Amino acid sequence: MNQLKTTNLRRKHRPGESLIQGLLFASGFVSIFTTLGIIYELGKEALLFFQMPEFDFWVSLTNTVWQPQAGEFGIWPLLTATFLTSVIAMSIAIPFGLAVAIYLSEYATPKVRSTLKPVLEVLAGIPTIVYGYFALMFMTPLLRSIFGTEIVQVYNTASAGLVMGILILPLITSMSEDALNAVPRSLREAAYGLGATKLEVAVQVVLPAALSGIAAAVILGISRAVGETMIVALAAGAGPNFTFNPFVGAETVTGHIVRISGGDLSYDSVDYNSIFALGLLLFFITLSLNVISQRIVRRFREVYE
Repeated sequence: MNQLKTTNLRRKHRPGESLIQGLLFASGFVSIFTTLGIIYELGKEALLFFQMPEFDFWVSLTNTVWQPQAGEFGIWPLLTATFLTSVIAMSIAIPFGLAVAIYLSEYATPKVRSTLKPVLEVLAGIPTIVYGYFALMFMTPLLRSIFGTEIVQVYNTASAGLVMGILILPLITSMSEDALNAVPRSLREAAYGLGATKLEVAVQVVLPAALSGIAAAVILGISRAVGETMIVALAAGAGPNFTFNPFVGAETVTGHIVRISGGDLSYDSVDYNSIFALGLLLFFITLSLNVISQRIVRRFREVYE
């Protein structure tokens, strides 16, 4: 009898659930279709660039000059500037973001948490162009006053990277705090029962248990730094420059795309096709980071019952 009732419940149609399932399926389909559309458009236009007789893939990997109109397709000046700003940004966002997340999760009172969380959300909601002007008008003069005007140029990757770190900090803080809060209370109580201090519990028990979520937050922050546009376009400098000096101007991949696409470009020109090739490169970089993030989450995921 019970089995018959269960079968009847499973066969009973509920219009509301069917509608919700249809909406969820449509949302997933639109997301997949949009991604495929982006890949198709980028690939179609980038293929015109890769088919140019002047372009050579291996030469592009060894050349350090990016001047498409002159037949120089060295990608390293743009990649090194992107790497430099991302490293500076993550050197700010990771330690401070984790510190704030640990404080909110393990130390802060509910009143303090309810005050700090909206402040972080405000930081995350500020338009990136405002951060760009902040980097140019405040951070750069600050660096020039500390290190000297002869060392720090007006446009430099250091100021852009530092402000990018402030931009990414709320993202890492929010995701890391969620991962820390997901750790069962029983682990904390067991550590306290063994005589551990609050700091030891936070650093040696809770933090390792939430490693998968924190790693995903860090990699997502790196993807955000690599794809950031307006801050580097305003503060990092214009013009490809192969350098590892953070105090001089250099153009990132996204900054170059903004500068070139903002001018008058004719269709099927070398500059027009190059920005799609760079966009495709950024797409594969972020895709690779997301794949790495998923593998790290699966590798270090802890299942608690």
